Amino acid sequence: MTVWDDLVGQEKVSEQLAAAARDADALVTAVAAETPLPEASKMTHAWLFTGPPGSGRSTTARAFAAALQCTSPDRALGGAPGCGFCDGCHTSLIGTHADVQIIRTDLLSIGVKETRSLVRRAQLSPAVGRWQVIVLEDADRLTEGAGNVLLKAVEEPAPRTVWLLCAPSLEDVLPTIRSRCRHLTLRTPPVAAVADVLVRRDGIEPDVAAAVARATQGHIGRARRLATDERARARRATVLKLPLRVDDVGGCLKAAQELIDAASDDAKQVAEETDGKETEDMKAALGAAQGGRMPRGTAGLMKELEDKQKRRRTRTQRDSLDLALIDLTAFYRDVLALQFGTNLALSNTEMQDTLDRLARGSSPEATLRRIEAIADCREALDRNVAPLLAVEAMTMALRAG
Repeated sequence: MTVWDDLVGQEKVSEQLAAAARDADALVTAVAAETPLPEASKMTHAWLFTGPPGSGRSTTARAFAAALQCTSPDRALGGAPGCGFCDGCHTSLIGTHADVQIIRTDLLSIGVKETRSLVRRAQLSPAVGRWQVIVLEDADRLTEGAGNVLLKAVEEPAPRTVWLLCAPSLEDVLPTIRSRCRHLTLRTPPVAAVADVLVRRDGIEPDVAAAVARATQGHIGRARRLATDERARARRATVLKLPLRVDDVGGCLKAAQELIDAASDDAKQVAEETDGKETEDMKAALGAAQGGRMPRGTAGLMKELEDKQKRRRTRTQRDSLDLALIDLTAFYRDVLALQFGTNLALSNTEMQDTLDRLARGSSPEATLRRIEAIADCREALDRNVAPLLAVEAMTMALRAG
């Protein structure tokens, strides 16, 4: 199995990256042998992968990083980089390769301090691999200052350094950075392709795989979570009952509060799993005395850790809430499809009766206004509007239609 097999429904992108990996391999070989460099190379020092959520941006970047570090002996016999089984491929894919730095954040943004550390690393020569590869999975979360720090490194890269940036769209990255990257756009994988990969790799039953792939509209990560996490399925079922609970003002306010509480519970669960261990590890590293007494001069570091954990809880809550809003949007999309009598495949076939009832009881115009209300809520949350106020406004708009 090659590294490109992980790219679900991205055949065109796989071909382009495979060609670039071959040219990168030829480039390293030519430099080592002091032979003329290949002409018209498809390889470049900075790449930008964009695509909707679930399209596999980070998976694509990791696969390309693995192909760049491939050490398969088959290459000497004409084999293509990216075998998937050599040490270079394996360690790159699981994130332990010494020359592949994978950066993701569970915070709201990536700041200047973290970016400067990346830039310093990017100036180093590869330690054991063929390239120094920096995978930035959340390039859209760079602050403006951090983006300006990164710009200098992308403009003047080290000879054997490759930047792989991932973002939902071109507009999420500074124009000065995206203009210096080779851009590849990923598409939402077909539902059938997502179902197939769930069956083949995760051992999910075909019927279940097809249902969750359809419910998540081709989002691989969410489909896998729905198929394997009973709590996620229960949470989604609760969210999809919301359209039936906004008949009066009291119902709207209660439904909004429950959405916020559910998102807070998710953030609390993540905090319970990670914060305690992080705090204890930090105390141990700083040399806390028996009984928990901290050495002098360490209060600032502990406060910095607490602030980081607080920001992570905020992002977890927002991500959970956004996921619920995406499910609601898909619900009303199904209602709209029924109202127009299209042949579009429904995401929520298990709720066919409810969808039919709502489709008959309202107009397409009202359904569109409800979809717009959900979009307005997501935008308000992005602008740091208080979550409860934003969701209450949305539920009232869903009631009004």
